[in-house]
Amino acid sequence: MTRNNTPVLVDLGQQRASLDAHLESGDLSDASDVIRAGLRALDREAAGRDAVVKAGIELALDDPRPSRPARDVFDRLRDKQGARAKRTGPDAA
Repeated sequence: MTRNNTPVLVDLGQQRASLDAHLESGDLSDASDVIRAGLRALDREAAGRDAVVKAGIELALDDPRPSRPARDVFDRLRDKQGARAKRTGPDAA
């Protein structure tokens, strides 16, 4: 259920200065416009991340190389981690 035009109380903390600066610049007319612009920017950012992930999945699915068993992949990762631990020693962080 969508609740349009329902007031929302938001504590902006230090970001209140940013909201005020946007209003003083005249780019946006009121706090609601600033918040909506911020939400649109978040939506674009999320859509961009989703597109990158989707493209990566599609590349992986279209990869003509044969699949590798998970056991082999994890064995190789354990071997690499063990070799790294030997090089850096137990006191390395």
